[in-house]
Amino acid sequence: MKPLWRLNKYLFKYKLYLLLGIVFTFISNFFVIIPARLVGIAIDYVVESFSYYQLYDEGEVVRKIARSEFLMYIFIFGILILAMALLRGLFLFLIRQTIIAMSRLIEYDIKNEIYAHYQSLPLSFFRQNSTGDLMARITEDVSKVRMYLGPALMYGINLIVLFPMVIGYMLTVNVPLTLYSLLPLPVLSISIYLVNNMINKRSEKIQRSLSGLSTFVQEAFSGIRVIKSFVREKDSANQFQKASEDYKTKSISLTKVQSLFFPLIMALIGLSTIITVYVGGIQVIEGAIGYGVIAEFILYVNMLTWPVTSLGWVTSIVQRAAASQARINEFLDEKNDILSTENLVKDIEGHIKVENLTFVYPDSGIKALNHISFEIKAGKSLAIIGTTGSGKSTVANLLMRLYDADEGQILLDGLNIKRYDIACLREQIGYVPQDVFLFSDSISNNIGFGLGKSLDMEQIKQAAKDADVYENIIEFPQGFETRLGERGITLSGGQKQRVSIARAIVKSPKILLLDDCLSAVDTKTENAILNALEKIMKNRTSIIISHRVSSAKLADQILVLDDGEIVEQGKHADLMASKGTYAALYEKQTQQAGEVE
Repeated sequence: MKPLWRLNKYLFKYKLYLLLGIVFTFISNFFVIIPARLVGIAIDYVVESFSYYQLYDEGEVVRKIARSEFLMYIFIFGILILAMALLRGLFLFLIRQTIIAMSRLIEYDIKNEIYAHYQSLPLSFFRQNSTGDLMARITEDVSKVRMYLGPALMYGINLIVLFPMVIGYMLTVNVPLTLYSLLPLPVLSISIYLVNNMINKRSEKIQRSLSGLSTFVQEAFSGIRVIKSFVREKDSANQFQKASEDYKTKSISLTKVQSLFFPLIMALIGLSTIITVYVGGIQVIEGAIGYGVIAEFILYVNMLTWPVTSLGWVTSIVQRAAASQARINEFLDEKNDILSTENLVKDIEGHIKVENLTFVYPDSGIKALNHISFEIKAGKSLAIIGTTGSGKSTVANLLMRLYDADEGQILLDGLNIKRYDIACLREQIGYVPQDVFLFSDSISNNIGFGLGKSLDMEQIKQAAKDADVYENIIEFPQGFETRLGERGITLSGGQKQRVSIARAIVKSPKILLLDDCLSAVDTKTENAILNALEKIMKNRTSIIISHRVSSAKLADQILVLDDGEIVEQGKHADLMASKGTYAALYEKQTQQAGEVE
């Protein structure tokens, strides 16, 4: 139960729902006990009345009066029992409207808490954990916790309330009969607990099988182009059939166990009823009790059957909820080490100075940067060139404070970057990531993503023109309102990158970070975008990160990285004259471009 203690804050928050639910449970069970007692009285009344009725062999008038009185009392008993049933139904409804409603409210709060916490965690957390696992904890695990807060809590409270009330009353009526009639109930509870454990284990296996099946299908649909290109449709279908066969086998195995559930309950209820009738019958013969007591006790045993049956089920739910809450707590206990030291909120000019920067990725242990230093004056531009794995994108990540450096520091307008409020810092940086991600939304909303709710179509259109994607957009039947498919699949690779550039520049950032954003465009489109960017980059600090030297021609300064270290630094002409790494890279790429042409 220890992992579930964290939920107490929610139970305290919605204590009114919980208290009302407990009150309604008491009242509901009161209306359960009364009808059983009324049935017992009614049966005794019928038996006694029938005995007296037989005495009136003569006297038709007296018999009619007796019969009339008899029917009237039976009618009254029927009305009272019906009224009790309706009242119990009303309070059962109110129990669900309090305790089950409370569980839904808490589920809503937990999901919001987890999602908000996810948003606050650093990028390293998401690199270390799979998307499927993150989704499972906010969906499947939260659902299991809700089952504990809703049905398990409701039936648990009902069990705690009903048992003392019913058994206490049964003991006041007849102690021996009470003890005999309750004998099978512990056996029932233990049996249900064991069967439930078997069901849970097999259900978890089915869940894992279903998860694997879903993952396979998702990958197959996402990679349908590759599957068709390599003519692997039959292989894919065969793999799906195998996964489906495994799921089917596990499902049938679960069904076999579930088939034991209700027969087991009915057998033990029947045994309890037989014992009650047998022991009660002996006592009736001895004249200790009336017939009505037997009927009354049979009703009481049936009342207790479901709470006892649910005991095993509730225990199982609590176990699963505890395991799920432990998984949720594991993520909620993750801390964000990317914090601002002063939460400084101010407009930046864009003067960047990097001093002796060293960085090792915490998840992989790869040393990405090794004691690098450079400076960019406000409004100037820098191109960072290098091969794959040289550490170019790491510079962008550190400037955005997606990570913090192990050694050295980054100064922004003369102040350590750690002093700035993180949200304020990132709002003033236009970032175009290497791995373009577009949302399943309209093109206008994707471009205006950084503007929040205050979308300005003129700004969006101008940003699209500057990124050389405006003409492509207006050719779509719905123009800027065209909805993109998953991950922007509606657009080509080059169009996606240009929309991503438009999204970065629409908010007029003080610093522009282009992280290899022209890799998916051809030379002609690249030149068109670079010419447009030349205007945008004026009076704005710009960093162009690329493995293509052609992207560096706009920059005031060029930095060449290799294996996390600066190997060359200077202007294009100076670097070409020195005939070093940059010149060799330039000649190689120019030669390749000529061969392609």
